[in-house]
Amino acid sequence: MKIAFVHYHLKTGGVAAVLKRQVKALGDACDLVVLTGDRANAKLPCAVEEIPGLGYDQPGRSAPPPERVAEQVRQALQRKWPEGCDILHIHNPLLAKNRGFLRIIRRLQQFGITLFLQIHDFAEDGRPQAYFDESYPKDCHYGVINRRDETILRVAGLDDSGLHYLPNAVEAMPVDASRLPGAQILYPVRAIRRKNPGEAILLSLFFEADQRLAITQPPNSPDDIASYRDWVAWSGANDLPVDFEIGKKMPFAAIVAASQSMITTSVSEGFGMAFLEPWTAGKPLWGRRLPDICCDYEDSGVNLNALYDRIDVPLDWIDRDVFSHRWHKAVRRAADRYGLAIPEATVAKAFEGLNGKTTIDFGLLDEALQRQILARLIASPAAKKELIRTNPRLSETSQAAAAQRVIQTNRKTVLDRYGMDRYRERLLRIYDRVVNQPVRHCIDKKILLRSFFKPENFTLLKWAAYAGS
Repeated sequence: MKIAFVHYHLKTGGVAAVLKRQVKALGDACDLVVLTGDRANAKLPCAVEEIPGLGYDQPGRSAPPPERVAEQVRQALQRKWPEGCDILHIHNPLLAKNRGFLRIIRRLQQFGITLFLQIHDFAEDGRPQAYFDESYPKDCHYGVINRRDETILRVAGLDDSGLHYLPNAVEAMPVDASRLPGAQILYPVRAIRRKNPGEAILLSLFFEADQRLAITQPPNSPDDIASYRDWVAWSGANDLPVDFEIGKKMPFAAIVAASQSMITTSVSEGFGMAFLEPWTAGKPLWGRRLPDICCDYEDSGVNLNALYDRIDVPLDWIDRDVFSHRWHKAVRRAADRYGLAIPEATVAKAFEGLNGKTTIDFGLLDEALQRQILARLIASPAAKKELIRTNPRLSETSQAAAAQRVIQTNRKTVLDRYGMDRYRERLLRIYDRVVNQPVRHCIDKKILLRSFFKPENFTLLKWAAYAGS
């Protein structure tokens, strides 16, 4: 089978890593080429062709006409396979990182090229700055990486015959067997806002005396860097047991090996590799569970009982008026950027659900409000005890003592259910359906947007950043 992959870039990152694992998984089962807007310095065991018009829009630089870019793609495919390819597998096409991308896709469809569009992220899910006003491609096959997105797209109009569940492949984490684990608790993440580093710092306040939190990498995007620098400075000023950017100081395998356990405190994920990879390194995982993502893994047999769904903090620990102002402002700005009209009663009811109780989830707050809570915990042992009464899991922060049986069982389950062999089987089975089963369906964008835009789940860490709050 002749497969061409398309992605905006091959820089180090989540989607590019998925594409590279797909190339590796397919091995000699398919004839492959990768078309990209920026090949960076990526080395792949297949042909790679750079077509700049497929890349991200560049400020101050006019983009080439979409029709010209589509023609360049067609010519690249013809050079590789004069008789044509079987499938053009396009990654993340519904994010307007390239404003001409949907028109490029429509032109490729006019050429008669069979498309498989794999969705990793939705602009409707907290990314209004990347939202297309245009309709999404119709009458082609779509792939999703979790069951939540599969359900949402089915409700939004896609037929099961052209909608495919393809969870990401997991490879065992590299481990330096020469190192013994120390007292380090590892958050292996690029610390962007939605990864909720403030909550990881909160957990560090409940560590045992010799334990330290280690965060591997800083953010890349300007939207996240300012917040990250504030956390670095604030942690230093309060002499907290937190080490930043350790990924720049030693090899990743050595960092993992030196860790007692791993955590995740993210408030939003598309796939959530952090819930699976630690077990492959023989490390226990604890932290925040994301129910709509983790249910996939738990259904597969992965034990995530050590995770919590929320951290409830007393509402009177924060300035409620400040929270109300910021929350309402973020909701309104985000809705405006989507062109979405929300009745005031709906917004009021959602806020009442958040603010009408005695506690609020720490993950719903922005960084300034989170620091109000952390400052109270640092200053008051009584406050720490009160938080433990509400959240008993905080007294179990030494999760490194998790049963070895759970670790080994999870490791086997993860590699069996999400390993490269299973991934290859899934991908080839999907490709067979894409080639042999034409589909006629389309996405109702209004239904899709309302599936994601739910004020009752509105977290300032995720939405305020993109709403301009």
